[in-house]
Amino acid sequence: MPKAIVIAGTSSGCGKTSVTLGLMKAFARKGLVVQGFKSGPDFIDPGLHRLASGLPSHNLDGWMLSADEIHRIFRRNHEGCDISIIEGAMGLFDGIGAVSEEGSAAQLAKILGVPVMLVVNARGMARSAAALVKGYAQFDPDLRLDSVLFNMTGSPTHGQILAQAMDNQGVRVLGSLQRQADLPLPSRHLGLVTAEDLDRREERLNALADWVEKSIDLDALLEALPEYSLPSLSDGGVRMPEIRIGYARDRAFCFYYEENLRMLRQAGAELVPFSPLHDTNLPPALKGLYLGGGYPELHAAELAANTVMLGKVRDFCASGKPVYAECGGFMYLMRSLRTRSGQEHDMAEVFDFSCSMENRHQALGYREIRLTAPTALGAPGAQARGHEFHYSHMSGSDPAAAQVYEVHDRCGKTNASGGYQKGNCLGSYVHLHFGSNPDMAAHFAGVCGA
Repeated sequence: MPKAIVIAGTSSGCGKTSVTLGLMKAFARKGLVVQGFKSGPDFIDPGLHRLASGLPSHNLDGWMLSADEIHRIFRRNHEGCDISIIEGAMGLFDGIGAVSEEGSAAQLAKILGVPVMLVVNARGMARSAAALVKGYAQFDPDLRLDSVLFNMTGSPTHGQILAQAMDNQGVRVLGSLQRQADLPLPSRHLGLVTAEDLDRREERLNALADWVEKSIDLDALLEALPEYSLPSLSDGGVRMPEIRIGYARDRAFCFYYEENLRMLRQAGAELVPFSPLHDTNLPPALKGLYLGGGYPELHAAELAANTVMLGKVRDFCASGKPVYAECGGFMYLMRSLRTRSGQEHDMAEVFDFSCSMENRHQALGYREIRLTAPTALGAPGAQARGHEFHYSHMSGSDPAAAQVYEVHDRCGKTNASGGYQKGNCLGSYVHLHFGSNPDMAAHFAGVCGA
């Protein structure tokens, strides 16, 4: 029967992503089917999960999604695997605010009834680590904190001291991972490097798996986890793919919620990938375009040099066929993009806005949007939840572009970063999760097929 575990940390930077990837790769090397999930709205970690496990990883978020939707996504993808590994975000109890568990890994573990492994950066700690773990274990009596893994230890003796300090604390010690200078994954301004840009992928992942296997008895870990099975889920069938929708997929555009893609396919879309970086033609017979986010700023010169593709996308947007662009995809549709080094590059010029990369993030947080006009995503009044995080600043005005989102942050405050519609082209900095409003995926597929 399949097993499941949440890997959470005491804070960001404690090593939970390295531990998660190491466990995924180690279990996959043993021939197990490993399914990854990520707590929260992050795109980068799920991409790395896919490299380690060989399967797409799915976001589960207690603020963007209802408990029922979380159960549906988890059940659908947990079925048929040997172990599901859910990586937390930030610290175990960190969510949308000081007194709410919404959006936290703890909330997710409680919704799903999955035990938690706590990763602790034990550098410079001995007996104090036991006090820290005890505090986490007792903070929420409804949470099952099953085990602890000490990271960044200095020696085997350090690990033994930590294990002895945990005697009779009621939390299993899975092991201690010694720090290694050559293990950290490379990072950049939004976090770790994406799976698409990660060099020496197999070498890095195998090194993480070796590191984990030296300290953790994988068979014992798996044996100790309770069996986690759920009733089969019926999605009501999937329509035959009949609506060809192109979606940008390359090193510059790789931020998509897997559930968004699945829901579009369920609604009858055939999703056809193309590369704004390298292709010179859009796929044939497209009825719509979906331009996701990513790192266009890192590839701005290449994107600008591909003038043929820029022209093809511009013409498609002018044709009146539906186009939906999020964050990096929205930036691609602007007039120009200026990098941090001050170089300005022409983009598709669909919207008469420009964007420039800044040293500080310009927006960060959850968003709830309400449509104020008919769009490719729905009728006026339709609502959905998502997330916004970017370092680019938008400037300029486009009288032909109507603002069609009413945007609120997690506290309900009105936010200025709305969605813009020009013709049948919709662009926004907000990444929406269609699981927060399943009608949106069906509506987009429907207007593309009309």
